[in-house]
Amino acid sequence: MSHSNQFLKIRIISSLKFIKLILVIFQLSCLGNLLFSQNFPNYQERYLSNHADSLAAQNYFLLATGGSIDPQEYIVGPGDRIFISISGIQELTFNLMVNQEGYLFIPKVGAVDLKNISIATVKEKLSAAINRSYKNVDLFISISALKRIKVLLLGDVLKPASFELTGNSRLIDLIALSNGMTKTSNYRNIKIISAGNVSKKYDLLKFLRFADKKNNPLLQDGDAVIVDKVDKAVSILGEIKFPGAYEYLENESAADIIDLAGGFLTASKKDTIEIVKFEQDGKNQFSLYYSYDDLVNRKIVINNKDQIFIRKIPDYYAPKYVEVKGWVKYPGIYKIVEDQTTLKDIIEEAGGFRKDASLTEASLLRTMGTVEHDPEYNRIKEIPRKDMTDDEYDYFKAKSRERAGSVVVDFIGLFKMKNASENVVLKNSDVINVPEAKNYITLIGQVVNPGNVIYQKDLNVNDYIKLAGGFGWRAVKGDVRVVRSNSGEWVNAGDVVSLSPGDVIWIPEKTPAPKFWDVFTTSLQIVGEVAAIIAATVAIIVASRG
Repeated sequence: MSHSNQFLKIRIISSLKFIKLILVIFQLSCLGNLLFSQNFPNYQERYLSNHADSLAAQNYFLLATGGSIDPQEYIVGPGDRIFISISGIQELTFNLMVNQEGYLFIPKVGAVDLKNISIATVKEKLSAAINRSYKNVDLFISISALKRIKVLLLGDVLKPASFELTGNSRLIDLIALSNGMTKTSNYRNIKIISAGNVSKKYDLLKFLRFADKKNNPLLQDGDAVIVDKVDKAVSILGEIKFPGAYEYLENESAADIIDLAGGFLTASKKDTIEIVKFEQDGKNQFSLYYSYDDLVNRKIVINNKDQIFIRKIPDYYAPKYVEVKGWVKYPGIYKIVEDQTTLKDIIEEAGGFRKDASLTEASLLRTMGTVEHDPEYNRIKEIPRKDMTDDEYDYFKAKSRERAGSVVVDFIGLFKMKNASENVVLKNSDVINVPEAKNYITLIGQVVNPGNVIYQKDLNVNDYIKLAGGFGWRAVKGDVRVVRSNSGEWVNAGDVVSLSPGDVIWIPEKTPAPKFWDVFTTSLQIVGEVAAIIAATVAIIVASRG
């Protein structure tokens, strides 16, 4: 590859890294806004309503409202049909509609005023009127068809409009059938103004979260539903079921917000709940600490932009265990006592080592607290080998061979030599791995018969190569390497005094010569270019003589 192409490749890689960095910064910024900005509420019910045009969201809301009617709640009005059955000497049935003035006319009974009364009251009133005209009869009265109502949806919604609904429609049905709410819609301060100019406020979130039907009222003909825009918010974070930002309501207490957020998780620390508030100037913050009992008994009221932090009880129900793998009698998970249980204790509890266990290759891996970010290693591994400096390549090799979280323990010293200094105290989630002893040397690369050869203590590298059939015809005999089983280190064969079970002997392959056709086509290309140059030179000479 030419220097210009290589430079271009490096520039492209650098640009991609810069873009990745920008994306990471953007994601962190979004996370910060989610946790601390309190610009907009972000609880999960808002996600559904912001996608009200999707079939899934509509189904969610439509299922939330039952189709049945509460006789004490439903108000009869113009357009409702009422079925009446009169059973006596003869059977009479009527299916009558309430007229636009709110009256129902019953043959032989007359008109009955049904304005602004519930179904339950309608049944009582109709029964009394019919019994004055019909004696000793049985009555059955029910709603047979519902009226249609017109309702306005206004304010901070995607599309303010007038909607025609059935008479048993509730607030949630209107929201579901509309184009949906906006990201700034205030779900907890929805105002409904009746045709008679009576105004009430409803907290739709309480219905969505707790099925509180008082906050999902039946709509009436002529109602205007007005959705406010979020201007004030509070947040609750930490060990709570539904953390996030919520709309601020006047005179709402911290205990109310905790209940609204679903209540505490099992590990919540309830004795020191922190509430971060702003000074009256809206610039400086300060913290107050309460127990949950204080919040309930004293009714601590929260203000706009307050943040409630509920922290976790340290080590509460936190399991402490280690895992033993491989060549022990009883591998598996074992409980430990923190700062007390040792490696020797656990191996003994696991029944000790099996016959063919390899103490040489046994390892202890510490998984807790070993995550680290190495920007230098991440930078170097993106560079082609031929562009690395020697120091960079040495660092890359060393880092690649590193076993993250590996704890240096001499298993032979501890269990054979009884060296107590090697008996480390175990930590939660440690992993002890005891592999089977490898009683062989592995040969890979350019040998006649690559594979495993039974280990013999007195044999050297060349002896094992001979046992594997000798060098292959493309072997680089002067560059044989040994990969140590216990460390992964690569060593020149000439520097190896003795081999250990599990070591790998690698014989590299010579770089293949160029193929004939590649050489031939390249030669033709060069000859063609030379011929073109000669032809151009001759043409210039002839032209100059002319």
